Amino acid sequence: MFSAADHDFMARALRLAELGLYTTTPNPRVGCLIVSDGRLVGEGWHYSAGAPHAEINALQVAGSAAHGATVYVSLEPCGHHGRTPPCAQALIAAGVSRVVAAMQDPNPRVAGRGLALLKDAGIACECGLLESEARELNIGFVARMTRGRPWVRVKIAASLDARTALENGASQWITGPAARLDGQRWRARACAILSGIGTVRADDPQLNVRDVETPRQPLKVVVDSRLELPLQARVLDGGGVLLASASDAGKRAEALRARGAEVLPLPDAAGKVDLAALLAELGRRGINEVHVEAGARLNGALLTAGLVDELLFYFAPCLLGDTARGLFGLPALESLDGKRTLAINDVRMVGADLRLLARLT
Repeated sequence: MFSAADHDFMARALRLAELGLYTTTPNPRVGCLIVSDGRLVGEGWHYSAGAPHAEINALQVAGSAAHGATVYVSLEPCGHHGRTPPCAQALIAAGVSRVVAAMQDPNPRVAGRGLALLKDAGIACECGLLESEARELNIGFVARMTRGRPWVRVKIAASLDARTALENGASQWITGPAARLDGQRWRARACAILSGIGTVRADDPQLNVRDVETPRQPLKVVVDSRLELPLQARVLDGGGVLLASASDAGKRAEALRARGAEVLPLPDAAGKVDLAALLAELGRRGINEVHVEAGARLNGALLTAGLVDELLFYFAPCLLGDTARGLFGLPALESLDGKRTLAINDVRMVGADLRLLARLT
């Protein structure tokens, strides 16, 4: 159904979409090409929410050359009024003759409506070219639209014997500078960085993006059931902090709010933070991807609750021994039938360290 040229043009549209990797949240990353008689006459990508969509940017470049042209777009054109007018109507008005979309928009407000509008206007429409690549690029947006909560990626830096810190808590630095920079890139693409009070108190992290050029910082989220976060903690600097707690009452909550933090009570029956409710709330706030950098306790709690989608491991070529701290605080297994299984999607060297990307199956 699709020609070699179709594949080449869609691959270029996906590369354009990647330019919005750090900027489009809560919107999807989208790229668009306009091609007339095999010649590229316009291209564009979506930069940020509220800014023109990829199709509009491409149409502005193409001008009158868009009439009778083929449009390659990495996500179905929208057919509804949001912050911007519907792109499907703009393509119809431009007189394009064919639209090739990589995938249907998972947003229930679109979900085929854009393609239907185009077809009703007599425009030839095809969907599904390089769909898996397009889905991966917007895995968080797809997750939020289809299940109501973000895509959760847990990042762990460890020794080859799977230890994340010494018994005394020392952990800086197990991995090398190249791996740490790569980790910053994963932070930058996330909409929120999630950690636990234990990690924050032990390491005093900033939980922000450094050494990577980005116009915005992810939301900083700390799971802190008893509001134990020190008022001088660096995570509070610069604002953009959400504290998930079991209570928001008392002088402690007032003091943390005075430091610029939002305190959100989400207690469960045990008096701890309801992690599923937290992720659902983040989904309601338009968070597509959550990047977790926490200790074994929170990592284990998320995994046990079935809330982890992906694991990003950096293994350093060193050994720390059995007394050092592990990756996940999990209940003891009585049988191997209870083991968590993973699908390893990517393995590569980053500097001297081994990076492994795996998903829960």
